[in-house]
Amino acid sequence: MEWFTAPDYWLSRLVFQRALAVLYLVAFLTAALQFRALIGERGMLPVPRYVARVPFARAPSLFQLRYSDRFFAGCAWAGCAVSAALVAGLDSLLPLWGAMLLWLVPWALYLSIVNVGQTWYSFGWESLLLETGFVAVLLGNDEVAPPIVVLFLLRWLLFRVEFGAGLIKMRGDECWRKLTCLDHHHETQPMPGPLSWFFHHLPRPLHRAEVAANHVTQLLVPFLLFTPQPVATAAAALMIVTQLWLVLSGNFAWLNWITIVLALSAVQFPADPPSVAGAPLWYEVVVLAVAAVLVLLSYRPVRNMISRRQVMNRTFDPLHLVNTYGAFGTVSRVRYEVVIEGTADEAPRENADWREYEFKGKPGDPRHWPRQFAPYHLRLDWLMWFAALSPAYAGSWFGVLVERLLENDRATLRLLRRSPFPADAPPRFVRARLFRYRYTTWRELRETGACWERTYVREFLPPTRLAEVAQRP
Repeated sequence: MEWFTAPDYWLSRLVFQRALAVLYLVAFLTAALQFRALIGERGMLPVPRYVARVPFARAPSLFQLRYSDRFFAGCAWAGCAVSAALVAGLDSLLPLWGAMLLWLVPWALYLSIVNVGQTWYSFGWESLLLETGFVAVLLGNDEVAPPIVVLFLLRWLLFRVEFGAGLIKMRGDECWRKLTCLDHHHETQPMPGPLSWFFHHLPRPLHRAEVAANHVTQLLVPFLLFTPQPVATAAAALMIVTQLWLVLSGNFAWLNWITIVLALSAVQFPADPPSVAGAPLWYEVVVLAVAAVLVLLSYRPVRNMISRRQVMNRTFDPLHLVNTYGAFGTVSRVRYEVVIEGTADEAPRENADWREYEFKGKPGDPRHWPRQFAPYHLRLDWLMWFAALSPAYAGSWFGVLVERLLENDRATLRLLRRSPFPADAPPRFVRARLFRYRYTTWRELRETGACWERTYVREFLPPTRLAEVAQRP
């Protein structure tokens, strides 16, 4: 069937697949390097306890069948290896069915991780990577031209990502409608980047223009994805530019990058297509059948998207096949941070030698300038931002974090930038205090060299010693 394929998109498919494989690699690397302290056997939210109470049907995962830290590490590093092979183009050397199976491997492995990751894997970009990765299985390799139906599914996904995010903003915080959200967002976002301070200090009229341009890109431009070329390419290019602007302004894991990757699939690159054989019948049947299922599963995400009670980042099936997305429906006006300190003194008096633990990404020392980590995802740092918004977000894991710090647990300390205590001399007490943070002005930056100014608000956790840690998962 000649209508089934679009040969002119062969380079779009190649760029999309290689870029997606890079994001898979980042995701698996993040899992391999952080899981022990987060969800390992001695983690803050251990997988064995989770799978003991959650049935396989609700959270399909290899780790429902068997779990050990060694097995999880093997799966995560295997995911890294397969992803690297896909980046190198191994799928193009295999027969069509082999390439599809190879693309299915990282999807199945990452699904297994996400479905037992609990709070640490509750972010929208986890489902977005899984949905994108599942559709990518159907794209084929150099044996066939890209199927039109699959290219449509990728645009449909990109449409839902952008349009859903635009709707949640217009329905959520009034500052989006008043064009004033960026007066606060760069200062209060979960994890600022090295340029966020400068973005915050841009002129307010430019902030208004940024918000207005965002509304256009998310609420109007997505419809142009379904128009003929070159209009669809122009629409995708505009989305890519917008996402790159967001990449510069903060650390949002791979959310912006995977949106860029999706947009690349809609770009028609000016390159002559190679000669390929027609798609085999079995391939056409599989693609059309799976596409029909995905379209049917889109009903609930679409119903949520058009609802006045729209919710962000919700998955409607345990395989994360079709999901709903959205971010920053509400923007905080004030930034709070939980600062964790320890002391080796015998008594935890206020004048004791309290030393601050430094995190890799979240603000701490006012003089420490933020670094760029995205697309790498610092999961503990992100959850610490939520903890500062409300202790309820930290109820299931914060007590265990404190316990691990009192033990000088190696896996936990690897998640931090610096521990103030030697490996063989853990603190006697650990406490947590809540501070209000704000960006310094240009004058304050010149005078103090600090990008943040912080003010003590209240006690978050009183001084606690190992025998007193009460809250456990």
